[in-house]
Amino acid sequence: MIEASGKRWRNWGRSVETRPQYVARPTTVEQVVEVLSFARERGLRVKAIGAGHSFTAIAATDDVQLDISRLDGVYAVNGTRVTLGAGTNLYQLPALLDPLGLALTNMGDIDRQTIAGATSTGTHGTGSRFGGLATQIVAATLVTAAGELLHVSETENAELLPAVRLGLGALGILVEITIECVPSFKLHAVEKPEPLQEVLDNWIERTEKADHFEFYWFPHTDTALTKTNTRVPVETPDKVQNPVARWVDDQLMSNHVFTLTCLIGTGMPGMIRPINHLADRLVAEREITELSHRVFAAPRTIHFKEMEYALPVEHVPAALRAINELIESKGWRISFPVEVRVAAADDNWLSTAHGRKSGYIAVHRYWREDPTEYFEGVEAIMKGFDGRPHWGKMHFRDASSLAQTYPRFGDFVAVRDRLDPQRLFGNSYLERVLGT
Repeated sequence: MIEASGKRWRNWGRSVETRPQYVARPTTVEQVVEVLSFARERGLRVKAIGAGHSFTAIAATDDVQLDISRLDGVYAVNGTRVTLGAGTNLYQLPALLDPLGLALTNMGDIDRQTIAGATSTGTHGTGSRFGGLATQIVAATLVTAAGELLHVSETENAELLPAVRLGLGALGILVEITIECVPSFKLHAVEKPEPLQEVLDNWIERTEKADHFEFYWFPHTDTALTKTNTRVPVETPDKVQNPVARWVDDQLMSNHVFTLTCLIGTGMPGMIRPINHLADRLVAEREITELSHRVFAAPRTIHFKEMEYALPVEHVPAALRAINELIESKGWRISFPVEVRVAAADDNWLSTAHGRKSGYIAVHRYWREDPTEYFEGVEAIMKGFDGRPHWGKMHFRDASSLAQTYPRFGDFVAVRDRLDPQRLFGNSYLERVLGT
């Protein structure tokens, strides 16, 4: 269960690499307790690892890497509340929830993460009336640094729930998570290219009118590739693409051809502008109706590095225009699209949407490219709009900077001091963003 390692581990985005001394793969909560005891006795630190989809070093360690993937599946069902092993991957949920007639309220566009990793870093989807994934948590169980089980819910240690829901892996090892599901539903999805300036001019109206609205913008173009999803009853007849057309859209164009264009752009940056204009013309309109999870998530096989910022929703148009001006003024050639989404305000202490409805702007670079200059330039713009960086995506902020934008930052740090005073769950990333 605990093995000497020293083997290289790297995350999905190829932005973090480490060699843990030990790797543990517990299958029970009792074994998690044993791992923590093993680490404490040797003066080592422990980091839980999920699917490795964070772009930051939030889960990196050179000491003990605790793989939670075997703590998975449904543990209990109580009406619409489902208790899951913390290592359950989001892509496993349809097979687990569909037979119960249930679904997640909202999802992001990638489903490879574990439920613990996704919630702990603030993963979200889009929709002005829907919060991030962590807002769906109604209870959780974690193993503390002392090796004790801590149950947190609306009726037990309730004061800790806003911290534990989105805890950055800093408070303990999550082993169980209870989520509030909703009855299964379908989404009627309309995807089409539209003039970027029109979308920005009507940004607030578009986000409030639709259940779920987002768009992609390829730099060096003036087109937004919009996605509008409307929630409809599960009994609504499906409207699906034929298998060939779906493979062309979701695999060939979104992954294989895009990989080729990124490779070309890496070697010949001057080709990026015409390639992006070609991509605009190749994207076809489509309209489908399917079960929610089939619409929310899409396959991602091309590796990239990402930074995402949350800012007050009304500032999105100005921020995106500033990014466009920055790119053109610097003469950069950016092959990856910029993704723009929205989420409801919530009360989780370290949520990027804490206390305010938020718009999200995500920028990407192909994994073989150095994103530093681009990301630093975009971050400077976002800081000007009181932006908050996604905890699982690349950024350059530190604790003193982040404390200024999170009203409950000090409260979270106080809970950390109480639950992990010796920083058993610490690492260099947490030292930077939360302080020592």
